[in-house]
Amino acid sequence: MSNIDDVSDYLANLQNRICAELETLDGKATFAADDWQRPGGGGGKSRVLSDGGVFEKAGVGFSHVFGTEMPPSATKHRPELAGKSFQAVGISLVLHPHNPYVPTTHANFRFFTAGERNPVWWFGGGFDLTPYYPFREDVVHWHEVAKSVCDPFGEDVYARYKAWCDEYFYLRHRGETRGVGGLFFDDLNEPGFDKSFEFVRRAADGFLEAYKPIVRKRAGHPYGDRQRAFQLYRRGRYVEFNLIYDRGTLFGLQSDGRTESILMSLPPLVEWRYNWSPEPGSPEEKLYADYLRPRDWLG
Repeated sequence: MSNIDDVSDYLANLQNRICAELETLDGKATFAADDWQRPGGGGGKSRVLSDGGVFEKAGVGFSHVFGTEMPPSATKHRPELAGKSFQAVGISLVLHPHNPYVPTTHANFRFFTAGERNPVWWFGGGFDLTPYYPFREDVVHWHEVAKSVCDPFGEDVYARYKAWCDEYFYLRHRGETRGVGGLFFDDLNEPGFDKSFEFVRRAADGFLEAYKPIVRKRAGHPYGDRQRAFQLYRRGRYVEFNLIYDRGTLFGLQSDGRTESILMSLPPLVEWRYNWSPEPGSPEEKLYADYLRPRDWLG
């Protein structure tokens, strides 16, 4: 038997905890909180940090919404749920640092129930890393933490959710991954509610464990106009993915969610260049050649 109230309480508290830890990590700015209500039912709290010591923009959003009919994005892979009532609770965050040597990152954790009589429920979420000038040791650390999250739940869990992340965060029109991956899972209910919820809590704790050491190591790395320009260019890929493929963005817009909160994940500055390609042998080319494709980082 599922309990959405327990999940909602946990994720609301998780938003507070993550924001507090990010403020400490940033060392300068604090989050502004913005409560909102959804006309169709429910609401949430958006929290945004801007122009900090580390983060140019950091958004951490919590929502608990409900309605009489599942949006199309939520029933694309579950057509039998079309037309059913729903509840959805989740937290989603995107962090855009100033320094191009600090990766952008994203995480989200969510829970759905559909239908009133014998409701169907499931968890989804994960976390992924998008470096601009990557360090292999950082990527390995990221995946070591991801694997440690998964190992107590089965020998094959990391491999499955890592591969799912590589497949999901793939820009088909560009022929490249958005970054170096991490974990992605959806439709998680087979282990039962308690075990599934335990996995989500462990993954949420693992996200900060994986990201904070990278920030601390790279936030003071010197950079110049070239690195900043490349960061802005690569941020364009982030925008493309979120607006073309991201299920959470589509769900929010299709369910008449608050547009300002749905799109707070977008970077504050971004640049597109026509038909640009990196110089052969450059650090920028190394990103494309060695990192923007699925690979076994722990092998």
